[in-house]
Amino acid sequence: MRKLNEAEIERIVILLKQGKLLPDDYKNLLFDSKKEYELIYAGKEREEDILADTMAVPLQKIKTFRNGKDDTVWTNMLIFGDNLQILKTLLQMKLEGKLKNADGTPGVKLVYIDPPFATKQEFRGSQDQKAYQDKLAGSKFLEFLRKRLIFLRELLSEDGSIYVHLDWKKGHYVKVLLDEIFGEQNFRNEIIVRRIRKNIRERERVKTLNYGHDIIYFYAKSDIHLILPPTKFADHESRWHAFDAPGLRKGMDYPLFGHKPPVGRHWMFSEERAQEMIRKGTLRKHSKTGKPQYFLEASQEDLRDTIWDDIIASAFTTGYPTEKNEELLKLILDTSSNSGDIVLDCFVGSGTTLTVAEKSERKWIGIDCGKLAIYTMQKRLLNIPESKDLENPKKKYGKFCKPFCLYNAGLYDYKMIKGLPWEEYRGFALKLFQCRDEKHEISKIELDGYLGADSVMVFNYQKHKDAVMDREFIDDIHKYLGDKIGKRFFIIAPAASVLFLEDYIEKGKTKYFILRIPYSIIEEIHNQGFTKIKQPVNEMDVNDTVDAVGFDFIQVPKVECKYFIKEKKGQLKLSEGTKECVIRIEIFESKVISRKPLKFANLETLSMVMLDYDFYGDVFDLDEVFYAEDLKKNSYEVRFSNDKLIDQMMVIYIDIFGNEKREIKNLKDFIKKKDK
Repeated sequence: MRKLNEAEIERIVILLKQGKLLPDDYKNLLFDSKKEYELIYAGKEREEDILADTMAVPLQKIKTFRNGKDDTVWTNMLIFGDNLQILKTLLQMKLEGKLKNADGTPGVKLVYIDPPFATKQEFRGSQDQKAYQDKLAGSKFLEFLRKRLIFLRELLSEDGSIYVHLDWKKGHYVKVLLDEIFGEQNFRNEIIVRRIRKNIRERERVKTLNYGHDIIYFYAKSDIHLILPPTKFADHESRWHAFDAPGLRKGMDYPLFGHKPPVGRHWMFSEERAQEMIRKGTLRKHSKTGKPQYFLEASQEDLRDTIWDDIIASAFTTGYPTEKNEELLKLILDTSSNSGDIVLDCFVGSGTTLTVAEKSERKWIGIDCGKLAIYTMQKRLLNIPESKDLENPKKKYGKFCKPFCLYNAGLYDYKMIKGLPWEEYRGFALKLFQCRDEKHEISKIELDGYLGADSVMVFNYQKHKDAVMDREFIDDIHKYLGDKIGKRFFIIAPAASVLFLEDYIEKGKTKYFILRIPYSIIEEIHNQGFTKIKQPVNEMDVNDTVDAVGFDFIQVPKVECKYFIKEKKGQLKLSEGTKECVIRIEIFESKVISRKPLKFANLETLSMVMLDYDFYGDVFDLDEVFYAEDLKKNSYEVRFSNDKLIDQMMVIYIDIFGNEKREIKNLKDFIKKKDK
């Protein structure tokens, strides 16, 4: 890259001051790109900016499930939140030495992801407009995935591997991205996995050939990656290798089954060795033709190739729409990890990766931004003893899962945060706002850390229970620190302790920023707009891609319902087994904290309703889910047969932001109400 001359530098400065884009001819002068080719699309960011600008959100421990023996060194992790921000947090944990495999290597040994395959939006307007919108949506998806792939590369151990499961929609684009991120030299295989085939009855309506397979791209972090090639059981009937009997080497008639030796390979064995093998029974005379010909028995197992046509990608045990087959994940884990290694899935869905990792004695981390996914995984893990054994599917696994922790990341329970011991609260508060935990003093005032180069104080509301933060408090701080600090100073404090509304108060040359808990991100500090996690309103939207930015706090929605029993539609008489319990949702309103007022109509923010028909007062065990769009068609009535409700049930109402309202009901609550 040559040096810029004075005229070029002056022109660039003028354009930047005017806020104008630089001409394309400056790209090669300013940026030294080593890539011979790359995928170019709108909105593609530099890797350095992605790694630096992504927020790391702290993990709030919600519950630890302990059905098995404790591992004092490691507890498996199930995390609810946006996976990009969580991957940044996990990368910090790797650098701190908190992610280690059985062999002591830092990082994650194996990543498997089954990301949303592509967009499915339908756009109105002209054909040209639709094509443009499709491309725009496609570029957003690619950058969404690329950001996560960059972090996954950094998280992998040096001998780690990644498997990316895709279909025909965007697989070819993602292959180019993977080459860019991991290096084309680290591409190992394209694996073909069979899909469920369409019924022939649909023949008149289809416009393409049947999509018969998914693809899985297998990449290594480096040349020292671990690989234990999988095997496949050999079909003996079709895999006998034919050889001439001694003395009859040419012009032989080969049987209808078996493989004819390649030309020039009839003398694969000496006559002495052949006779010895005949005596041992490994070289046998053909029993059907009676011809003087012998066959070498094939190995019990052969090394697999890249076509896994004996495995179907999907499974249908949990009811989750994108569930994958345990047999598929077992092959992947056996190929690229050992017992005690860390396996990560950040689009974990129904939890097949976690289930197989658990059964295979691996450590695991699972991430998903969907509440349905989290509750599906929780149920699957807690009921793992009743699931199939990996080695013998005819038997039950029969073991409880090892302890695992459920975490929130990006959507927090403020009551739990406020209840933490001071040092834990202080550390959590600093992480929440991306501050470095470095205690220091200025003018004998103890400060807690830095945000960039600026000092940060965590207001100790526990020590000063009656103290509040008003303008006089800022005046007092400024008297001591005003001439010793820069243009910005940060104070983290509970929102209830702050008596003014502004985000900052300016004193002299310094702005004193107040970082409130609970409160969403202050955009002036982080230069990013705040975006909430979004929950689906129908089954098709389960894998919608949303980039959440920043953090928020749980705000329990307002829910008012009527509960009653009525006769099932189509039934003539009201008798046992013909009645329905009905929950009619009349009011559902989300409480949203936002600088810009957000107005939603009644029921507009409802995402889904989940039911556990036999709740025992400890763990919610998901039995059925009702999506908002389906409920809307039924006048927002949740209906289920009365015989499902034996004792008491738990109902969870979830809004599109991931907030929950929980209630416990029994049959008496429904019997009291009569349908008018």
